[in-house]
Amino acid sequence: MIRRRKGTLILIASLGTLAGVLISVPQTPIYQARASIEVQDLNADFLNIRQTTPVNETSGATTSLTDIQTQIKILQSETLTERTLDRLKVKKPGDVVDPTRVNAWRKALNLDEGNTESERGQALNMAAKTLKVRAAGQTRIIEILSDSPDPKQAADFNNTLTNEYIEQNMEARWKMSERTGVWLTRQIDDMRVRLERSEDALQGYARKAGLLFTSDKNSVAEDKLRQLQQELGKAQGERVSRQSRYELAMRASPESLPDVLNDVSLRDYQVKLTDLRRQRSELITVYTANQTKVRRVDAEIETLEAALQRERGAIVKRIKNEYDEAVQREKLLTTEYATVIKLVTDQSEKSIQYNILKREVDSNRQLYDSMLQKMKEASVASAMRASNVRVVDAAKVPKRPYKPNIPTNAGLGLLSGIFLGISFIVMRERANRTIQEPGDAAFFMNVKELGAIPSEGGEPRKPFYNFERKSVEERKAAVIADRSRVELVTWQRKPSVMAESFRGVLTSILFSGHNGTGPKVLLLTSAGPKEGKTTSICNLGIALTEVRKKVLLIDADMRRPRLHEVFNLSNERGLSQILKDGEMDAEALEGVIQETMIPGLFVFPSGAATSSAANLLHSPAMERLLKQVSEEFDMVLIDSPPMLQIPDARVVARLVDGVVLVVRSGHTTRDAALAARQRFRDDNTEITGVILNDWNPKSSPNGYYGYYNGYYYNTYRYYSGDKSRG
Repeated sequence: MIRRRKGTLILIASLGTLAGVLISVPQTPIYQARASIEVQDLNADFLNIRQTTPVNETSGATTSLTDIQTQIKILQSETLTERTLDRLKVKKPGDVVDPTRVNAWRKALNLDEGNTESERGQALNMAAKTLKVRAAGQTRIIEILSDSPDPKQAADFNNTLTNEYIEQNMEARWKMSERTGVWLTRQIDDMRVRLERSEDALQGYARKAGLLFTSDKNSVAEDKLRQLQQELGKAQGERVSRQSRYELAMRASPESLPDVLNDVSLRDYQVKLTDLRRQRSELITVYTANQTKVRRVDAEIETLEAALQRERGAIVKRIKNEYDEAVQREKLLTTEYATVIKLVTDQSEKSIQYNILKREVDSNRQLYDSMLQKMKEASVASAMRASNVRVVDAAKVPKRPYKPNIPTNAGLGLLSGIFLGISFIVMRERANRTIQEPGDAAFFMNVKELGAIPSEGGEPRKPFYNFERKSVEERKAAVIADRSRVELVTWQRKPSVMAESFRGVLTSILFSGHNGTGPKVLLLTSAGPKEGKTTSICNLGIALTEVRKKVLLIDADMRRPRLHEVFNLSNERGLSQILKDGEMDAEALEGVIQETMIPGLFVFPSGAATSSAANLLHSPAMERLLKQVSEEFDMVLIDSPPMLQIPDARVVARLVDGVVLVVRSGHTTRDAALAARQRFRDDNTEITGVILNDWNPKSSPNGYYGYYNGYYYNTYRYYSGDKSRG
C-alpha cells in the first residue's frame, strides 16, 4: 500500500519536514547549562553520632536511592531557588550578552538594546523556572540543568544553586547536632532523678512480697514446676504405651501376644510339646489309645499344656499390673503438678509487678548511661561542620543553543509527516476494497491466478533515444493499429506486452489440467459488467489460432451480445434461434457459425436478443450443441453475461470443461469476487482460474513496470523488424 502511493507519502512527509523547519526559525535560541554533583554516603556512626540524632541516615541500596530522590526534591525546592536568586541579585550584572534574535537585530541596526538589568533578571527567572534535576542512572551523581536565553546567566545560576545547596546542607546538619546536645543536657538531669526513684520502688516491693529467685529470672517454684512438667510428660507417654499393650492383651488371644511369642521358656515348652505330639502320632499308628506307652505320652502332653497355659496367664497379668502402675503414677504426678501450678500462679501475679519495676530500673539505667555518653559525643560533633556533597562538574557557559534544534524539529516533522501519510494511505486503502495487483485475487479468493492483462494505457512508450525512422505508410499503419479495438490487440499488435500477456494466460489455461491437458470447452464470465470478458475471450481465441488451433467463440450473452460487433459479423441468426428450434444438423448450423478475418477463428453469434435466455440454456439442446461443436473444433470458448446478476453463466458452467473468472483491476471488489466464487462452489463447479484484467503496471509498487518496459523494448526489437540491433 505504501509503495503504491509513495508519491502521497513523500508529499506529506515533505510538508511535515517543512513545517518543523518553519516552526523552528522564529523561535528564540535557548542555552542550557549543566552541572553535576555527587551525594556521598555519610558515616552515620561518626563519633557515635547515630545514637545522638533521631534522623535515620543508614546507607544501603534502597536507602541510597531514596536519599538521592530526597536530595533532588531539595534542589528543586522554592526555598533554595529563592536563596539562589537573592545571592545572584547582589552581584553586579557585568557584561551581559543577550542572544535573542530581537536584540541581535537591534545591535545590527544600532538601536537601543533595552534595559540590560531587566533582561538579566528575566534570564535568571527563566533559568529558575526551567530548572531540571535528575539522577544519572544507578549512581549517586545528580545532574542540574537550567535553560536561559543568556548562556552566562544560565551557568551562574547553576553554580550559585550548587553552592547554596552545599551551604544549606552543612547548616542543617550543624543546627541539628547543636539542638541535640542542648536537649540531651536538659534531659539527663530528669533521667537521674527517675532512676533513683525506680530503684527504691523495686527494692521495697520485693521485701513486701517475699519473693525469692534462684537467678535473675526464675524462682524456686518455677524450677520445680518445670521438673514436674517433664516427669508428667514421661509418665503420660509410658502410660499410653502400657495401655496399648494391655488393650491388645484383652482383645487378642494369648498365643498371638508379642510378649508370649518372644518368651524363651514358652518357646521351649512349645518345642517339647510339639515333639511329644509327634511321638504320640508315631505310637498311635502301632498301638491303641489305651496302651501304656500312648497313655504315658498323653500324660506328658497334658502336663506341658497346663504349664504353658499358666505361663501365658502370668504374662497377661504382668501386663495388667504394669498398666495399673503407670496409671497410678500419672495420677500422682498430675495432682502434684496442679498444686505447683497454683503456687506458681500466685507468685507470677506478684512477679509481674516485680518485673515491671525491674524493667523500668534497667531501662532508666541504660538510658541514663547512654545519654551521658552521647552528650559528650554531641558536644564534639556539634563543633564539626561536614558536608557529603561534592561538585563533580561546575557549570560552564554553553557555546551554542540547544533549542530550537532545527535538524531535530525537522526530523520530528518528517516522522510526523510519515506517520500521517501512512495513516492517510492505510485509511484510503482500507476504504478501497477492489482487487488491485497480481496475486490479490489468488490471495483473497484462494483460486489459481492464470495471468494479469495490463491496461491499454499501461503499454510502455518508446523513449526518444530509441526513435526509429519509418515511412509514411508505416506511420499510417501504426496509427490505424493504435486506434484499433482492444479486443483484437493480440492480432493487430502482436509484439505488444498486452498480446504477450494473453498468450501467457492461454499457456496457463492449456496446462491447467492433469498431465498438461487443458479444457476443451471453456466458459469465461465475471462477477459484474464491464470487466473485460469479451476482450479476454477474443484475444484468447486469437492466441489459440496462433498455435494452429481451430477455435469457436460462442456468444452466450443473449441480452447484450458484442462478439458480432467486434468481428463485424451478422447477428440475424444465432444461438437463441438454434436453441429454440432444437435443430443441430449441418443445415441448421450453416450460415450461423461464421468465419472471421483471422484464419482458424470462428464465431457463433448470439442471435436475436431474448428475455428467456436462461430457459434456453437450461434446455437439453444446449448440451447437444456443445457436444457437437466440441467434436468439430479444437477449442470452444463461451462468452457469458455477469454471473452475480444473471444465472446464465451458472447454467452453462455445468456443461463445460472449465470456468475462467475475469476480474478487473481497481473495479471488481473483493466481496463481489468472493460472492462469485461461492456461487460456483455452491453449484459444485470448480473454477479453473482467474484473469486479472486492465491492470496498470505503472502504478504497481513491485517493479513490474520496469520489467515490462525493459523486456518490451530490449527483447522485441528483432521481433518488430529492427534487425540492425538484433
